[in-house]
Amino acid sequence: MSHRIRKDECISCGTCEDVCPVTCISEIEDGKRLIDEDACIDCGACAGVCPVACIDQV
Repeated sequence: MSHRIRKDECISCGTCEDVCPVTCISEIEDGKRLIDEDACIDCGACAGVCPVACIDQV
């Protein structure tokens, strides 16, 4: 399992990127974030800090 960011709801705050222990979240166009699902260890740290709850487990 991994997590995915709903880009249409992301507010580009970067909080998720700061807490990822395996640095699998990167900035893409418009400051939005993307999770490398192959590198994600499913810890949930990103989902726990997202202020708009736009990160889901897949």
